[in-house]
Amino acid sequence: MSAPVETERLTKRYGRIAAVDGLDLTVLPGEVYGFLGPNGAGKTTTLRMLLGLTRPSAGSLRLFGRPPGAGSLARVGALIEGPAFYPYLSGRQNLLVMAGHAGVLRSRVDAVLETVDLTARAKDRYRTYSLGMKQRLGLAAALVKDPRLLILDEPANGLDPAGMADLRVLIRELADRGVTVLLSSHVLSEVEQICDRVGMIAGGRLVVETTVAELRTGRALRIVATPIEQAAARLGARFGADAVRIDGAALEVDVADEPASRVNAELVAAGIAVSELSRPERGLEETFLELTGGDRSAG
Repeated sequence: MSAPVETERLTKRYGRIAAVDGLDLTVLPGEVYGFLGPNGAGKTTTLRMLLGLTRPSAGSLRLFGRPPGAGSLARVGALIEGPAFYPYLSGRQNLLVMAGHAGVLRSRVDAVLETVDLTARAKDRYRTYSLGMKQRLGLAAALVKDPRLLILDEPANGLDPAGMADLRVLIRELADRGVTVLLSSHVLSEVEQICDRVGMIAGGRLVVETTVAELRTGRALRIVATPIEQAAARLGARFGADAVRIDGAALEVDVADEPASRVNAELVAAGIAVSELSRPERGLEETFLELTGGDRSAG
């Protein structure tokens, strides 16, 4: 089965500025993929290229193995840069207009209104909706075609905590039904809870693409050993003095790729007693700041 999203050296330039620069991205079937990066990193530009709204300057992209077009986009639902609807029509009427253009049965409209919890306000005019309700209607519009791929740009924008929790449940339910979800977000805690993998970009380039669990795993090993000075000297000789720090009764050793079991075996072989060895997890926000140069904004 072809990947729902594949890009190869995808590039978008505006004059001398590269908004997206040689981006290689792969989103696998049925996963929830979080797309993160600081303001101006190129997230929305990438999503617009995937939907055929912006033409790439170089590189290639495929949806389900095909270039963006009528065939591939028929299976794609999207919410990009906020929803846009007729203000004088009701929420339901707006969706009926969209369903008519997409060739979707009218019954699908009522189903998605219930999915996003807007049935009670479906007959109210769009201009009376709150920001959160407008965002939910935008999500309903993205679901009208019963897509296999859902592309969402900041889907939690305007939602209160309860609405965000409902969105999280909905996205996981869609993924469980086989829908692939690609979402950009600046709400890192939400990404941690709902995404299977994440891609982080900065300056239009992919910084890292990995699972949330792997991204949260710290580089440093925490080791409690006796005698600690001998352990520090042994590991300093192996990994470099700068990689080893004594923190109270423990050592912190910066070794991202070295298996903990191998470090433990080396210390024991040297006659050093190891009473604790762990690789503490770190939050996604800490990792994000490290990888994107300390920019706290992922918008």
